[in-house]
Amino acid sequence: MSYAAYKMMHWPTGIENCASGFVTHSRADSSPQIPPIQTDDLESEWPAERQTGPLPNLIVTAANILEVYVVRVQEEDIRESKVTAETKRGGVMAGISGASLELVCQYSWKLHGNVETMTVLPSGGGDNSRRRDSIILAFQDAKISVLEFDDSIHGLRTSSMHCFEGPEWFHLKRGHESFARGPMASQAGYGLVGDEDALGSGSAVSARVESSYIINLRDLDMKHVKDFTFADGYIEPVMVILHERELTWAGRVSWKHHTCMISALSISTTLKQHPLIWSAVNLPHDAYKLLPVPSPIGGVVVIGANSIHYHSQIQEMSRSSFSVELDVANAIWLSNDVAMLSTKTGELLLLTLVYDGRVVHRLDLSKSRASVLTSGIAAIGNAFFFLGSRLGDSLLVQFTSILSSSVKEEIGDIEGDVPSAKRLRKSSSDALQDMVNGEELSLYGSAPNSTETSQKTFTFSVRDSFINVGPLKDFAYGLRINADPKATGVAKQSNYELVCCSGHGKNGALCILQQSIRPEMITEVELPGCKGIWTVYHKNTRGHNVDSTKMAAKDDEYHAYLIISLESRTMVLETADLLGEVTESVDYYVQGCTISAGNLFGRRRVVQVYARGARILDGAFMTQDLPISESSSVLSVSIADPYVLLRMSDGNIQLLVGDPSTCTVSINIPAVFESSTKSISACTLYHDKGPEPWLRKTSTDAWLSTGIDEAIDGSDGAAHDQDDIYCVVCYESGGLEIFDVPNFNCVFSVDKFMSGKAHLVDTLITEPSEDTQKVMSQNSEEVAGQGRKENTHNIKVVELAMQRWSGQHSRPFLFGILTDGTILCYHAYLYEGPENTSKTEEAVSAQDSLRTSNVSASHLRNLRFVRVPLDTYTREEALSGTTSSRMTVFKNVGGCQGLFISGSRPLWFMVFRERIRVHPQLCDGSIVAFTVLHNINCNHGFIYVTSQGFLKICQLPSGSSYDNYWPVQKIALKGTPHQVTYFAEKNLYPLIVSVPVLKPLNHVLSSLVDQEAGHQIENDSVGSDELHRSYSVDEFEVRILEPEKSGAPWQTRATIPMQSAENALTVRVVTLFNITTKENETLLAIGTAYVQGEDVAARGRVLLFSVEKNTDNSQNLVSEIYSKELKGAISALASLQGHLLIASGPKIILHKWTGTELNGVAFFDAPPLYVVSLNIVKNFILLGDIHKSIYFLSWKEQGAQLNLLAKDFGSLDCFATEFLIDGSTLSLIVSDDQKNIQIFYYAPKMSESWKGQKLLSRAEFHVGAHVTKFLRLQMLPASSDRTSATQGSDKTNRFALLFGTLDGSFGCIAPLDELTFRRLQSLQKKLVDAVPHVAGLNPRSFRQFRSNGKAHRPGPDNIVDCELLCHFEMLPFEDQHEIAQQIGTTCVQILSNLNDLSLGTSFL
Repeated sequence: MSYAAYKMMHWPTGIENCASGFVTHSRADSSPQIPPIQTDDLESEWPAERQTGPLPNLIVTAANILEVYVVRVQEEDIRESKVTAETKRGGVMAGISGASLELVCQYSWKLHGNVETMTVLPSGGGDNSRRRDSIILAFQDAKISVLEFDDSIHGLRTSSMHCFEGPEWFHLKRGHESFARGPMASQAGYGLVGDEDALGSGSAVSARVESSYIINLRDLDMKHVKDFTFADGYIEPVMVILHERELTWAGRVSWKHHTCMISALSISTTLKQHPLIWSAVNLPHDAYKLLPVPSPIGGVVVIGANSIHYHSQIQEMSRSSFSVELDVANAIWLSNDVAMLSTKTGELLLLTLVYDGRVVHRLDLSKSRASVLTSGIAAIGNAFFFLGSRLGDSLLVQFTSILSSSVKEEIGDIEGDVPSAKRLRKSSSDALQDMVNGEELSLYGSAPNSTETSQKTFTFSVRDSFINVGPLKDFAYGLRINADPKATGVAKQSNYELVCCSGHGKNGALCILQQSIRPEMITEVELPGCKGIWTVYHKNTRGHNVDSTKMAAKDDEYHAYLIISLESRTMVLETADLLGEVTESVDYYVQGCTISAGNLFGRRRVVQVYARGARILDGAFMTQDLPISESSSVLSVSIADPYVLLRMSDGNIQLLVGDPSTCTVSINIPAVFESSTKSISACTLYHDKGPEPWLRKTSTDAWLSTGIDEAIDGSDGAAHDQDDIYCVVCYESGGLEIFDVPNFNCVFSVDKFMSGKAHLVDTLITEPSEDTQKVMSQNSEEVAGQGRKENTHNIKVVELAMQRWSGQHSRPFLFGILTDGTILCYHAYLYEGPENTSKTEEAVSAQDSLRTSNVSASHLRNLRFVRVPLDTYTREEALSGTTSSRMTVFKNVGGCQGLFISGSRPLWFMVFRERIRVHPQLCDGSIVAFTVLHNINCNHGFIYVTSQGFLKICQLPSGSSYDNYWPVQKIALKGTPHQVTYFAEKNLYPLIVSVPVLKPLNHVLSSLVDQEAGHQIENDSVGSDELHRSYSVDEFEVRILEPEKSGAPWQTRATIPMQSAENALTVRVVTLFNITTKENETLLAIGTAYVQGEDVAARGRVLLFSVEKNTDNSQNLVSEIYSKELKGAISALASLQGHLLIASGPKIILHKWTGTELNGVAFFDAPPLYVVSLNIVKNFILLGDIHKSIYFLSWKEQGAQLNLLAKDFGSLDCFATEFLIDGSTLSLIVSDDQKNIQIFYYAPKMSESWKGQKLLSRAEFHVGAHVTKFLRLQMLPASSDRTSATQGSDKTNRFALLFGTLDGSFGCIAPLDELTFRRLQSLQKKLVDAVPHVAGLNPRSFRQFRSNGKAHRPGPDNIVDCELLCHFEMLPFEDQHEIAQQIGTTCVQILSNLNDLSLGTSFL
């Protein structure tokens, strides 16, 4: 392995920073009106017409990913029946029946650097301000970037960058160790100054940094800054700084503990002066956070670990008599006098400032609720807050406050991770359910000495949640429940799943991750030679005007017929209880194959299209047979009620127009295409339906603001659904046009659609239309002329689809498949250009009311499309001659909606929160046809036909949630999982779990004493009342879990408890050779350590268990067969050629197993302090130490000795180690605490290895996340490997390493051969300049090895970064071609290399 590739497979999910601000819209743009609530006690507090006000965006960061969301509120419908309101998550509260988060910034910005901390630069202004906020990001190496939202590209753009580099800023980089949140805590505030100037009016302008100046805190003698903030209610900005004058330490706390102080500086940006206006001293040493109090009160609240202080210019007061630990709390204001604190145990506390005027009388702290352990909180408007979490799932919570005089104590939970029966309905909002239902959620808490009659109380309701699979401490790779033992090749990979330890404390969970979907099969039939399948509905009683109650039941209507097209005939089956063939008794066309089938006229008729004609059927009876063409046959069909679009083999288009009154169809060839000479390569119909068709908003014509007939709206108040139908056409030349149907006026056109530009803009805007034909013909000739062995001109779009899925604010997606297998995906958005602002004003006013449908020949001038990156899909060449369509849209398969793409590597595109999630399905190999099926036995399921000729009826696995990078199922453990391993023979998962238990303090103290020495506790320092207080201690146990049938929670088959103060450190399944019976035994080995403080010598135990599978009684599943106490903590175990290798403290001892006891055979006294990981290949041993880097040992059977072969002489804090095998070469890989990985090799013949003592560096790389575990998996043979057998056996014995990180991400390190590596490396160097640097971050500097000031000799740069290389596929085709030419290769070659890499590493 001389060369490797680094590739992310699952991006980080643990949210580190969250903030809210008006980034994508201004305050004036949107403010949802909430109907007033008629209750008596509300009148006093709120005016009757309460609104939630304009809701800002939510911005979250997870490691190097930045996402911007908008909160969509579903208001309670007065006409809505009570039943439906109850079923929504959390019930109805304050007139809101539900809310969800929707992704706005389509490009989940994968930044080339981790965001340390983030804040929002406010634009100022009232509720009707048109200005917007910007996002400020701070990065580790003293860099600050300001980003704003740009409507024209529907994405973020950098507006300014600030960097503190050079000699005068060295102290910043040196000093950042003392800040918990990044190095810039001392400065991040400076940019918030000077944004008071008005920046233009009228159009939406984002806040910018105008000017900045620097306050040197060293000159003011402020050292050890802990926190700073801006105080409210001053004319000029006032910055309050919390700092420590002189440090103290644990041994001095009793003498010197009030060491902190706060200083308030008034900052004058014009005079560049900063006088000190007030300060306060003698704050406790553990004060760590400032919370500015909103006006009218003003001032700041200082939060310490055990106290809360309020300080302002006129008064100060404190409160410390409470029994909650407040260190590392996060806080946010719910109203101007109530703050909510989230503590380290996940409790939510309410801090109320009881005030009169500007004088605070006292501080009340009351317990409210329990929730997730947060990493940050953001208030969204005045009705929602977001709990961001790295350790559990993040929640969006709605709150309302009530003034109540009757004070009741009632504590509830707003847990995210509680499993309940409702969890199985897994729509995106129900992914995580509350234990408490809507009614019990209110909570009343008050201070015990409350004298006032009225106390503000809050009710909470969880509205949405984000799944988080981090922090991944360990994972195991095991077989799925429904694995197929006969599978081979790629299909075999989907037999496996990852079982991960994630979360902490009460958010601890087991995450079961699968990269590919494996459907649950209901039945399977052999059916060779199938070309396509369709299911159709049949309703004969349905009238013309369907009222809204019947519409609601539309989704639950069962299918009536299944139509199967074979090579030379068509079969028809009834989809009632049993699938019975009715081919003979129906009037369907069954003599040849069917091209397509579907429903027309509100599901009252079925249309069936075959090569030379079409039939209209009412159920089983034909009502019309329509011959289409003698000369040419039908190639592809698109149906949008009541139109059917046919693409003919002569490159022309025909439209079948239906007449709903007579239910008949007539042929119409659009005039546009009759005269046209351009041949059409793909076309589709798009049905824009709903009360407010989306594409109409993008037109800028004057008819929008006139011609509005309001009488339609009057009677029932419900807006009628309106249908607009458009035809999307792609030409052989690569242009794309959208026409309205049935008039066929061109409303949108774009050149060179197939080149995959980042944005599609109407050609009318970009250039005058008459030149486009000329320019286009020139360009295509140029490309063809310079095409160095590239067949560019014959790439064309073979299939199109445009779809808008259900959802009030959803926007349409446009998909195209090219001949080379590229899938283009675009998302439509609205952009009102500056040249037509006068018209937009009128358009906006008319937007909400109903419109007449006389769509004039208006261009959809404001329509634009932005390209969406598709992370995990592999291209496949379209075989010449195949005409079957690959894309099938589904509206409801197991509660999900999206698009299925058939082919040799089928894909599910699922749409959640306006974002596309791509999940492959590998288990059946190639799929030729797919359709949805909903009947009695198969509820919202689907049918597909494999290329081997099997028809399978399936459902989606119910327990998984698909709104994640990989499908995931979470099993709550109510404790912290530490390590998991897989017992393959019995299909069990042993797992170390620790659960916090409250114990009396005297029990805890007595366990800290060495029993043998007979010491007594000295009780002088501890008062007698304190001895009976309880103290939380982690108790460890090993649980043995067995997977149930999919979707159900897993069963705990056995529990092995540890002794008191004993921590289980490692659990492994080992194979030992029993020297008495001369056979191998598979046992469970556990290594533990007693944690009893620094006065007691460290001890540990090694335990061996045998596991018996007993079906009827689960008690005697596990029996202990051996236990032994050793000196030192036993931190790692492994089996080495039938022996047991134990790392106990600083020794490594090898034992043999006699059947009753372990006997030491060999030992090695390395200087390791504490072994964190132990790996074995054959007789080689690799161990990683907590401080001393890695050691490479070998075991010789003859002399029974462990020999040190080589080690790394540097100091390194290891996290994980593993062997990397590439053919016959063996490399050692290690990850460290600075988020790097290094690859070493052993070469005793090289002179620089000091005669083989020293391991040499082969490559190094900065991952940007703490890698906690490597797993070695054999790579799959990729397509190009099968052809070239010349390379010998090197390719067969090739392993990649899958790794998990603490951010909740997965990736892999895969070996590459030199030729591919050189090609990709030169491409990478080109891409550094070709790809725009988001937020000014350079991808090369991000991947440099970080040594944090330690001496480090840079190693070779032998790893390519696929995170950067994947941008190549997103470049327009012309740019790809140019870059490929510059490095002397072709696009096809590069793409096939990238493809082979993703094929070779699709392990799950």
